[in-house]
Amino acid sequence: MKAVIQRVSEASVQVDGKIVGEIGKGLMLLIGVDEQDEKTDAEWLIQKILNLRIFGDENEKLNLSVKDISGEILCISQFTLIADYKKGNRPSFIKAAKPDKAVPLFEYFKEEIKKSGLKTESGIFGADMKVSLINDGPVTIVMDSITKV
Repeated sequence: MKAVIQRVSEASVQVDGKIVGEIGKGLMLLIGVDEQDEKTDAEWLIQKILNLRIFGDENEKLNLSVKDISGEILCISQFTLIADYKKGNRPSFIKAAKPDKAVPLFEYFKEEIKKSGLKTESGIFGADMKVSLINDGPVTIVMDSITKV
């Protein structure tokens, strides 16, 4: 699984002109599911994301996690994160998981994030979404579960 983690002041997602998810201060997550990903990939990413210290403390040092600040989380499915762009100029998405695998894994990811007790919202898998955010910092981190130790 691949995640783009953005520290935000606020973020929202619209489908067909209607807001289907919005948050205040917290994390906006773009999540891509690879055809080889399993629940263990989701679990590893969830723990890293929930404990990632990218929010400022009283001394403005990045020492606090989204849990520490009782932040909010917006999860967006993003199969294009799994693009293979090495050949030619048109990316290939052949390594992205098909919906029969990606949907349950993305849903599992969201449900496990919700268990943290933080407000968690999301877009709609496979929909044409319009995502708006105010990136705070900006702080943006890319994680890939393949790099887990």
